[in-house]
Amino acid sequence: MNLPLTRRRALAAFAAASVTLAAAACSSSSDETTTTADGKTLTKIQVALDWTPNTNHTGLYVAKEKGYFAAHGLDVEIVQPGDADPSALVAADKIPFAISAQESLTQARAEGAPLVSIAAIIQHNTSGFASPKDRNLTSPKQYAGKTYGGWGGPLEEPLLKAVVSKDGGDASKIKTVNVGDADFFAATKKGIDFEWIFYGWTGIEAELRGEPVNIQYVKDYDPALDFYTPILITNEKQIANNAAVVKEFTAAVSEGYGYAAKNASESAEILLKAAPDLDAELVKKSQEWLSPRYQDDAARWGEQKPEIWTNFSAWLLDQKVLSKEVDASKAYTNEFLPTA
Repeated sequence: MNLPLTRRRALAAFAAASVTLAAAACSSSSDETTTTADGKTLTKIQVALDWTPNTNHTGLYVAKEKGYFAAHGLDVEIVQPGDADPSALVAADKIPFAISAQESLTQARAEGAPLVSIAAIIQHNTSGFASPKDRNLTSPKQYAGKTYGGWGGPLEEPLLKAVVSKDGGDASKIKTVNVGDADFFAATKKGIDFEWIFYGWTGIEAELRGEPVNIQYVKDYDPALDFYTPILITNEKQIANNAAVVKEFTAAVSEGYGYAAKNASESAEILLKAAPDLDAELVKKSQEWLSPRYQDDAARWGEQKPEIWTNFSAWLLDQKVLSKEVDASKAYTNEFLPTA
């Protein structure tokens, strides 16, 4: 799960999101139902992943496998995004829920998309700039004179500059190369020194391959960079018109991630059952690392702090990633989370 692969579609799609909004003649609804063998009526809904299944998504699969969705009156289909950006589909109300990230949602709201985060899937930012250990890059100031493998996202350059500057380095001396679809391992064997990754997947994979990395987590260099990634999102229309469904869905997902937080091994097996093509050893090791980080130091899973949204929005505006100020208080809500 290189960070470019999980974010490229989302961060590139917000111009398209406004087009999708205008074309949203066929909106999502909660009118479709299914009947279980015991005669219980369930509301059919979909939730879209931000990329292919991985341990960021385990709680969804646990909620489905363990019957939490059904217990909350829902028949939930977990879908992969394909060629469409899931955030844009949620903004257009073509699908009610999706996985996204705070940086993506904030930029989308600056473009007028009515997206709302309803839960933080992981409590702290686990992304960072990583390099093979043989490059001996143990701090951002050492990136000067090195080659960064990027993908052209609007957040990359200011994020890299901020982290390097905070460490006393000169970001202007970093060479940036667009690596396209090349993964971390391929890129760093072809002249790239470091990339932006999630340690919980690519970093774990590196260890399993016998190719360990050094990583500098972005949150360690500025509190504003401890933003929520990934998050669970819906839109303002769903909140206004289908609040009961949003509440039941969020409650079931909360139960799923709560279970995964305490039962890493079993939850990894549930994910592998749903996505058998995944590397089993990677899934198990990643799940073991990530499970305690779902809730971490929060009072309850999914909790979102106002200062995280306010400070990161201000940082994005200051870095000119945003075209205009975003009201951070409208970008998220904790109201649908179960009481701690």
